[in-house]
Formats: sequence, C-alpha cells, structure tokens
Amino acid sequence: MQFSQFGEKFNQYSGITQLMDDLNDGLRTPGAIMLGGGNPAAIPAMLDYFHNTCQELLDSGELVASLANYDGPQGKDSFIKALVGLLRETYGWDISERNISLTNGSQSGFFYLFNLLAGKYADGSNKKILLPLAPEYIGYGDAGIDQNIFVSYKPEIELLDDGLFKYHVNFNQLKIDSDVAAICASRPTNPTGNVLTEQEIIKLDELARQNDIPLIIDNAYGVPFPNIIFEDVKPFWNNNTILCMSLSKLGLPGVRCGIIIANEEITQALSNMNGIISLSPGSVGPAVVKHMIDKGNLLPLSTEIIKPFYQQKSQRAIELLQRTIQDPRFRIHKPEGAIFLWLWFDELPITTMELYKRLKQRGVLIVPGEYFFIGQESSWEHSHQCLRMNYVQDDEKLQKGIEILAEEVLKAYQE
Repeated sequence: MQFSQFGEKFNQYSGITQLMDDLNDGLRTPGAIMLGGGNPAAIPAMLDYFHNTCQELLDSGELVASLANYDGPQGKDSFIKALVGLLRETYGWDISERNISLTNGSQSGFFYLFNLLAGKYADGSNKKILLPLAPEYIGYGDAGIDQNIFVSYKPEIELLDDGLFKYHVNFNQLKIDSDVAAICASRPTNPTGNVLTEQEIIKLDELARQNDIPLIIDNAYGVPFPNIIFEDVKPFWNNNTILCMSLSKLGLPGVRCGIIIANEEITQALSNMNGIISLSPGSVGPAVVKHMIDKGNLLPLSTEIIKPFYQQKSQRAIELLQRTIQDPRFRIHKPEGAIFLWLWFDELPITTMELYKRLKQRGVLIVPGEYFFIGQESSWEHSHQCLRMNYVQDDEKLQKGIEILAEEVLKAYQE
C-alpha cells in the first residue's frame, strides 16, 4: 500500500514508539523489570485519593456528565477557570481563561506547538525549534510534519563529587538566527533529571524576547504540580512563555490531559487545532483535578506525597547503583527531578543501543541514550555511552535489574 508523505513520515518506527511498545509488552510479561518507560509510580496514597475522588464524582453525577458530554475545543471550562484562579492567587500570574488550553495528552500538545511554529513557511523559509541543551525528551524527536525541525547543542558537563555530574547550557555556543522559531527546554529534564537553574531560565527568556520568539518550557514533572522536582525553584511564566503541563505524573496518565499556558493568540490557535483534529480534549481528567483544586488538595498532595515519594526512590536507586557498579568510569547525573536517572558509562566499548538489546534479552528494559540527542549536527561519543533508567519499581525488582545491568556493563568493559 502507498502512503502520502505525511503517512510515510509517521509510519516509521520511532524511538518513542519503541519506548511505548516496551512499556506495553513489559506490563504483559511476567517477571519483566521495567526500568525503561515513563509510567508513573502507583503511589498508594494517591491511588486511594483518586478512588475516593472518583466515587464522590460518581455520586454527584459529575463523572457521568464528563463521560456523556463533549467539552469545547479549548477544554473543560470549569477546570480552566479553577486553574486560573489557583495560579493567580498562589503566584500572582496575570492570566485569564484565555491563556489556558487543554490537549489530549502533552504529547499531542507538543505536536501541535512544534508544527504551529516550525517547518515550512509561506515565504519559503524553514524554521526550527532550538533545544538549548541535548539530551532532551525522546518524544520530541519525530514530532515534526517536516523533516529536521530541531537544532540542539551539546551541554557543558560539570563533574561533581560522589560519582555525579551535571549538564549546563553552553550559552557561548548557542546561536539564534532568523531560522529559529522557538526555544524549548524541559524542566526538570526528561531524560536526565536536570533542572535548569534560575539564571539559565532567565537567560533563555531574555534570548527569546530579544529574538521575538517564544520560550517553551516542558513542565510535565515540575512546579507547582506534580512537583517532582528536588531543587528549590519557583514556577516561571510570562506572556512570552509557553508553559506545558500534564496530569500524567500526578498519577493519571490514562486520562491523557495536557495543559498549555500561553498568550491568547497561541491559546486560540491550539483550540482551533483541537477542533479540527480531535473535536475536543477529554473531560474526565479535568473533572478529577478540578475537584482536587476545589478541595484545596492539588498543591499539598504534590508537595507532601508525590515529591517525597520520588525523592526517596531516587536516592535509594543511586545507593543501589553505586554499591553495585563501582567502576570509576560510571557516573550518574545529579538527580534534581523527574522519575529517571541518567547513567553515563564513559569509555563504554559498545553503544547503549547494543546494551539495551542485551538487557532486553535478560528481561530488563531500559532506554538507550542515542534517542535523546535530537537535532545534533554531528555524532558525539557521549551520546552512545548514556542510558535512561526509570527508578519507580519496587525495591526487589530495582535491585535485581541493577544487578543484571552491572553484569552486562562489566562484560562490555571486558570486551
């Protein structure tokens, strides 16, 4: 069968498709150790909370109403109004209901945004999204309708004590010209758990304003919710910022709800795209989280339950990794947020793609680092030495998976 150019582009087997296939296969495979995909942890306190909330919404009729009715293409009005009130009252942001739109998951939201801003223009120009620091989120890589809509830059690497390291934006090499349509960065970063410093965010905002382009911040793990961020940072937004959030890492990935906070022109464009592509965003997730806002629970649960759970899990994973893999060439990116650890095996004689295959044969799923270096103009040895590990498994599986990883890495180094 023949496909259009669009069909050929999106029929390819991409890194994000492999990741989600592995996630699905792993969930169905007894004994699989899921250190790869981005499924959030099943936090008992949150599961109990969602159970009780859904029961209350069922009893009140709100849950059935959400199931039985379309919302408008901008998203559930009552949820948007409640979120606007929360952000205005808590942070003093100058926003209204015309600054927020919902999408069917943040992945859909980024597809809309990237293709709204980048690609071929009527004047013949071809604009790109600038990723100021690679590695970046695997799901961006194949999201452009046009080919090669990303350009990215290698980070500065700061070696820290205790076998850790940290990436920083290298502003000296950053080049922004008329071909750049927007700057985009995740904070905290998926895959590395890196958190751009306040100074880095301010500098990126200044560069965006100077070049009359928006700054897109992927805030899926960040503040104010779900607050899986271990550094002391403040939420950042202004009229030139496109802040992208999600309900997934609250523990609700199945409701597929992305939140985009932007200026009114962007909000209207995204609403129009929603109407054409999907009629309207889903209603159930917004109904649940509106209830959380009304009860005053959204931010306290994020701070008091979700954040400490992941912070404790990340520290435990680092303890197990450093106890099991004692080779001095092994380093871990400083865990500052998100639900992953980024592992660097310097001088590894095989690629992490090959390491991924060997681990998969033994029932351990990780994500090879090669997929995350999007928009690079040249190959970089470092990109073949890193991998992403999800640390939310229970302690027994985590330890077993790390032991198998250590065995395979040792074999590779001996080769």
